[in-house]
Amino acid sequence: YDPENSGFISTERFRDLLATHGSELDPHKLEVLLALADGNSDGKICYQDFVNLMSNKRSNSFRRAILQGSRQLKGCSLRDEVGLGLSQRLVRHVAYETLPREVDRKWYFDSYTYCPPPWFILAITIAEVAVFMYYGIQLDRLVLQVSSSSFLKSPLPYHPQLRAQAWRYFSYVFMHTGIEHLSLNMAMQLLVGVPLEMVHGALRIGLIYVCGVLAGSLAVSVTDMTAPVVGSSGGVYALVSAHLANVVMNWSGMKCQFKLFRMAMALVCMSVEFGRAVWLRFYPPAFPPCPNPSFVAHLGGVLVGLTLGVVVLQNYEQRLQEQSLFWIFFCVYTLFVLCAVFWNVFAYSLLDVRIPPAP
Repeated sequence: YDPENSGFISTERFRDLLATHGSELDPHKLEVLLALADGNSDGKICYQDFVNLMSNKRSNSFRRAILQGSRQLKGCSLRDEVGLGLSQRLVRHVAYETLPREVDRKWYFDSYTYCPPPWFILAITIAEVAVFMYYGIQLDRLVLQVSSSSFLKSPLPYHPQLRAQAWRYFSYVFMHTGIEHLSLNMAMQLLVGVPLEMVHGALRIGLIYVCGVLAGSLAVSVTDMTAPVVGSSGGVYALVSAHLANVVMNWSGMKCQFKLFRMAMALVCMSVEFGRAVWLRFYPPAFPPCPNPSFVAHLGGVLVGLTLGVVVLQNYEQRLQEQSLFWIFFCVYTLFVLCAVFWNVFAYSLLDVRIPPAP
């Protein structure tokens, strides 16, 4: 079909192939292949675009071809499809919750198989709840665990006196100040994180989450230098902020029901949790001179979500390494991490910061 080995075949030959072998293809994939043919105004089909389609990977040029070609198809909206099973309706619901373009929603509906499941968010949620219950039994309290004298003796929380123990910049995510802290974070983490992971995959959502967690602890170490850190708010706020920003930036394309009300509820939940953290930070600590945990990790997560997170969510099924904005924000994030590391190494002694003793 390509005797000159140019990497292209004519759209006419491509249509002939579809007419001959179309019955062997899934109807949704056949529809997208037809859109690819209709979207190439130069009369040629690139072999790499065809491979991208069949392997569920798309480039920017491929997306543009599909978007142009899909306007010429007579297919109905995904919302109008009938006879769907429970799992298919769930996938369709998730598509309308997270994706602003109809062609992306159809692509996701066609290609999603529940394999693998959204394991990252589920696994980290189970781990956080398990650790909380363990310390609830150990400390004999579920509400305001932070008021226990043994709370910060765990090897998990970040403490400025123990900042040389690098794992604490991540492991603090498994500790929470009480059930009120855990409940709000887990609710937002599951309601937002699971649908996002179903669409974008564990690798991308995990990237946003972990970057938010690290940014949260480093932000505290730079701006609230005497305070410890606990809780998953850095990662949770990164995911929720990225999702809300993506909804706002694609407001007309988002077709989820009651989106204004639901966005308002998400902002209320974020505000309540942030307000609780601010109140706790300035509430007299149970064991001075060590202050209560900082709230700055929330803000670090928000900044990651509004920068790196938005770029990831806006490029569904596209190669992030081809997005210049992704590299800009990734380099800025890397620079922040390096500067924060140098700050932790040198600033505490140069500024003669009075750090509370280790628990």
